[in-house]
Amino acid sequence: TAQITIIMISAHALAHTKPVENILSKIGSYPNSQIQAYALVTFISGVASLFAWSFGLIVGGIISKFVAIGCSKKRIRIHYPLLVASAYSGYVIWHMGYSSSAALFVSSSGHSLEEQIGILPVTETIFTNFNITLAIITLGIITIINPLMRPTNKTEIKEIDPNVFRFSKNKDNEQNLNQNNRTFAQVIENNRLISLFVGFVLLFFIFYIFHQKGFSLDLNLVSWTFLGLGLILSSSPIHYVKLVNNAAITVGPIILQYPFYAGIMGMMADTGLINVVAAKISQISSSETLGFYSFLSGGLVNMFIPSGGGQWAVQGPVMIEAARNLNVEPYVVVLGVAYGDQWTNMIQPFWTIPLLAIAGLHMRQIMGYTFVIFLITGFL
Repeated sequence: TAQITIIMISAHALAHTKPVENILSKIGSYPNSQIQAYALVTFISGVASLFAWSFGLIVGGIISKFVAIGCSKKRIRIHYPLLVASAYSGYVIWHMGYSSSAALFVSSSGHSLEEQIGILPVTETIFTNFNITLAIITLGIITIINPLMRPTNKTEIKEIDPNVFRFSKNKDNEQNLNQNNRTFAQVIENNRLISLFVGFVLLFFIFYIFHQKGFSLDLNLVSWTFLGLGLILSSSPIHYVKLVNNAAITVGPIILQYPFYAGIMGMMADTGLINVVAAKISQISSSETLGFYSFLSGGLVNMFIPSGGGQWAVQGPVMIEAARNLNVEPYVVVLGVAYGDQWTNMIQPFWTIPLLAIAGLHMRQIMGYTFVIFLITGFL
């Protein structure tokens, strides 16, 4: 719970640092047509989702807002719900990237299935040629599909409401304080050198680990990456604290879910239900089709357990046991469950909440478009 929470908070905070927002604002001014606008938002959110799932959601919401405002200034009429749906569609590949929960869980020392499968490095899951190629193909296809769904009837276009987003220069309280009136604590917490030092130390430690052990990611290293970058790009230690405080309100539903996931996993393990379900899956599957059934079951379970990490905690033991029964390599079911989870996110409304909160829309306004992405990516 703590690992997933820290990843989400640190990625959220990173997305809201001034340099990142400035870059996104600059990118938002690039499109000169409707097609470019929808394609750009899809591509940027997809790349950001590969970097981190929470980072992708937040960046998607921010970039769709900036692109919509930039197009409005150029008198390019953009259907804002489709633009936001394009941002969310990039989330369909998050499990193929740097923060894939299932892949990171099985690559972390001490994970719950270590006795069964050992430590499964990310070089056998998310950094395989197959996974990287599929991620690129999927991103390319959705980047093409989203612009094709743009309304042809001008009366159907719903543009962004300029009154919803009013930009004002943020004036940090610490900047308004007279230098002579600052206490020693205020001087320390507003000293950017401290956050820069801690951030660079964290990144140096990560590179040192890679140098010593090779490229071996786990949940801790991923969260430290976002933490280090966030500290470096923030204005000061107190500024980063404020970013974290703003991000913390988004993790409440996540924290609440995990104790229930742990309870479900415990009941399944202690009652022997895992073995029963694994035996049933083994009966209807073969060594060639288990990956496909892992994909389908992952998509189904995601409708009830929307967290990728929580889903693996519950479903992982079942699928690993089925893989052992059929002599299938563990990475097959790890990727199968991961692909299924990200696939049905397009019709699972849970993860639209942070993005829609930034965009200022309702779920029903984007779900029709994401359902199309769900159908198309299902065939991939």
